[in-house]
Amino acid sequence: MIQFFLKGGPIMWPILALSVITLAVIFERLLFLIEISRNRKRKLVTKFLELVGQGRYEEALAIAEKNKDYVLKVLQEGLKHKDGALEDALLEAASEQLERFNKGLVVLDTAVTLGPLLGLLGTVTGMMHAFSIVGSGEIAGKQAAITGGVAESLIAVSFGLAVAIVAIIPLNFFSARMDRARRRIEEASTRLVLLLRGQMELEGTTSRPTSGTPSSLEVMSNSKIQSSSSVLP
Repeated sequence: MIQFFLKGGPIMWPILALSVITLAVIFERLLFLIEISRNRKRKLVTKFLELVGQGRYEEALAIAEKNKDYVLKVLQEGLKHKDGALEDALLEAASEQLERFNKGLVVLDTAVTLGPLLGLLGTVTGMMHAFSIVGSGEIAGKQAAITGGVAESLIAVSFGLAVAIVAIIPLNFFSARMDRARRRIEEASTRLVLLLRGQMELEGTTSRPTSGTPSSLEVMSNSKIQSSSSVLP
């Protein structure tokens, strides 16, 4: 296997480095998703919103403080700013949480593009080596060198494509998980805004969450948060 690798020429070393980095990112992202799954508390999110609907804000904040669920953390920041810039607080907290999902995806996106390009570069250098021998007119006894140049080009491009294939599947999977997280945050945030607005109307207060309707939370999908999804192929 080592000899086969070395036949690919000098370009194989950058391809090897790219593959190692790609595998490291994939492994780290898998560990992150495992952690997210362990910390996910859907029932507590529902309980949090129920407490807000009952006006029991301190109890709701206490639940969020004790847990690491990413949706709860966003709602916690929103509730802390219920009398001020509510939607701005939700947007900022959501962006912070989704940035955790986006971490490392640019590396995978780069590997998808760079792997085949490095392989193509190896193909070009290998063919140049083979044709240089043919062009010299001294083919006799150098058939092995010619076939070696052709083999170098094929090995390099095959390894480059392999890196891209290994990267693109996890990239799409992780990107889909980030989109799912964004939808969950948007849904919970919209419910929080509606609940707080209803509470303020019942209390007859003139102070309301910052102007905006639930649909305005969709700004999360075309501003800061949407920029986090730019790695989607």
